[in-house]
Amino acid sequence: MKQMLTWAVVWLFALPMNAQQPRYLDPAVPMEQRIEDALARMTTHEKIQVIHAQSKFTSAGVPRLGIRQLNMDDGPHGVREELEWNTWNPARWTNDSIVAFPSLTCLAATWNRDLAALYGKAIGEEFAFRGKDLMLGPGVNVARTPLNGRAFEYMGEDPYLAGEMVVPYIRSVQAGGVGCCLKHFVLNDQETDRFSVNVNVSERAMREIYLRPFERAVKEAAVWSIMGSYNLWQNVHCSQNDALLNGILKREWGWDGALVSDWNAVTDTWQAATGGLDIEMGTEPRGKDSSSPDVYNFYYMAQPLEQKVQAGDVPMEVLDEKVRRVLRLIFRTSMNPRKIVGSQCSEQHYEACRRIGEEGITLLRNEKIKSAKGAAPLLPLEPTALRGRRILVVGENATRSLTCGGGSSELKPHREVSPLDALRSYFSRLRSDVTIDYAQGYASGAPIYDKVDAVPPAEQQRLNDEALAAARRADLIIYVGGLNKNHRQDCENGDREGYDLSFGQNQLIARLADIQPRIVVCLFGGNPYATSWLQKVAALVHCWYLGSESGTALVNVLTGQVNPSGRLPVTFARRLEDYPSMLFGTDGYPGTDRQVHYREDLFVGYRWFDLSAREKRAFLQRQGAASPAAPLQQPVFPFGFGLSYTTFRYGRPAITATADGWEVSVDVTNTGQRAGQETVQLYVGPRTPSADRPKKELKNFGKLRLQPGQTQTLRLALTPQDLAVWDETLHAWQTRPGQYTAYVCASAADIRGTVSFDCR
Repeated sequence: MKQMLTWAVVWLFALPMNAQQPRYLDPAVPMEQRIEDALARMTTHEKIQVIHAQSKFTSAGVPRLGIRQLNMDDGPHGVREELEWNTWNPARWTNDSIVAFPSLTCLAATWNRDLAALYGKAIGEEFAFRGKDLMLGPGVNVARTPLNGRAFEYMGEDPYLAGEMVVPYIRSVQAGGVGCCLKHFVLNDQETDRFSVNVNVSERAMREIYLRPFERAVKEAAVWSIMGSYNLWQNVHCSQNDALLNGILKREWGWDGALVSDWNAVTDTWQAATGGLDIEMGTEPRGKDSSSPDVYNFYYMAQPLEQKVQAGDVPMEVLDEKVRRVLRLIFRTSMNPRKIVGSQCSEQHYEACRRIGEEGITLLRNEKIKSAKGAAPLLPLEPTALRGRRILVVGENATRSLTCGGGSSELKPHREVSPLDALRSYFSRLRSDVTIDYAQGYASGAPIYDKVDAVPPAEQQRLNDEALAAARRADLIIYVGGLNKNHRQDCENGDREGYDLSFGQNQLIARLADIQPRIVVCLFGGNPYATSWLQKVAALVHCWYLGSESGTALVNVLTGQVNPSGRLPVTFARRLEDYPSMLFGTDGYPGTDRQVHYREDLFVGYRWFDLSAREKRAFLQRQGAASPAAPLQQPVFPFGFGLSYTTFRYGRPAITATADGWEVSVDVTNTGQRAGQETVQLYVGPRTPSADRPKKELKNFGKLRLQPGQTQTLRLALTPQDLAVWDETLHAWQTRPGQYTAYVCASAADIRGTVSFDCR
């Protein structure tokens, strides 16, 4: 707080005291003229100062000229708690508690562009209120492997879905004068060896899969800042990679924003200077005390770069171009007169949190259970049917905070409603005589960033036995478990160690289901997992991470107050070895000798699972992989899958030509007894696909809200650009003429209708 007051004084008294204010301070002057005026007034040292950190989360302005600093903070699920100026220790403020919003995987699972805009508006208001200029997020790295410890921060396996969701998010945040710093550019698809692994990927897969959501954020949302990733591409670190940052991002895409390094991602002054980096953050110079206030002068783009510029080894034009981009970011954010004041922990923000969580929750299984009234799906839970019954809640995540841990996404929420508290509150409000018991069932240890807090086997056994004993007295079990934000779970700086649920949960769920078949399994997490117990349980609900309103959102779905409409943004395979990234040994993941090879190429996620067994074997043979020991299986839950408490019927789709391309239309009818939402997914592929091209790819989608018996017509547009592929000979996008098929689907594996069309 003292630092913020100091800068307020600088702002008021450091301005030139004359009647005519400088052009760079006049918001009415065109932006580029302001930038050039400010640049002409800066000394070389002042230019150097604005392109590297001055604290853990700020970069300097120019006090002499009244140019403000940039205040940054971690996102993208909420504003990180305030840290001390020059350490990683909490500042222990009493006014930095915030709303924890759902994870971005949860947002992607809503398949709702309007909710992405709502999310951006709400979180942008919280960042503005905290005095932040730049939010370090959102993230759009592609879910290549289900072991990625940071996948919960991203938006799934499909670049089109990620692009559709991130564009309105960014637009809404930046409309309030807070900048987004899109991350992590690019190929940061694993945490194992993240500082040193070099990613080998084909030019076509790079363009069509991994760069695509970033490109859309640049061209459609005009994102103001991007964060370079830790890993290497073409054996050069991405935060200082000339071909990537200058060649593709700045020249080819025409991006005018500022490229920020990830913390401690810079390794060389010359490469940083010439490779496209604009602001260096978080470097820990060797041999220097990282807690010393002058440590920032020894960053690669601090004194070492200033010396090179003064010696003529680095041209002044190179430095000036960086400063232009930083000034542009400052004028858009910290010196933007239209920047909002914002708000924090408002009821509107909690409502947004709850709505996003409710629509992201994904119902994966809901089997019929016999009762005196006949057979009916176990969900939604009917309060009258539970009167006088005993409900047992099992699982650590029923009470555990899932905003603690995870690395840079760790949050300090003002309030957090647990599933157990929400269940008890719900039945208490009904004045029901339902008894709710709780058994922890397992323990995961403390949320530690860089190591596992092991729980003694005897303690795990005691918790298991306690839950199993309680299950014998229960009429219904609600299991609330899954992953958490511990190291080797969903956490920065480490990938998961396996595909199974940790802490013995697979065995515990199976044993509980043997005792009481009326069991609802609710699992949190940002990644898929094995479900060996699936056929034993009546219902499975995947919750992602739901933030402050976690319990409220989950209970609203379980009790039918909200009809679930979430759809998977990732494929849930039966086994880890069914994922294509896992079929090439350590070369494919996590890498051999710090070299990882994306030999699955374009066939990420559902693109792979669309292939037949014969096509998969042929592809593996072409890519030099050994045949798998066991037959490859189809996923247990495909991309785009999700159940509802109602049912929908699709009519026969039709396609018409438009001035811009084509329009696919389809009637959808709610044939059930409850109002609900249906996500209609439009995939497109060549009528006769070649071996090097996926059979179909997501190209549009729409979400309909329908009352019982209601029919609506959904119209989805296609353009020739939607059919384009990257030509590695021409190094450009090309739309190939030919015959195509449009697939109207309820998931990648559930085709409800097709139409054919020609592209000339």
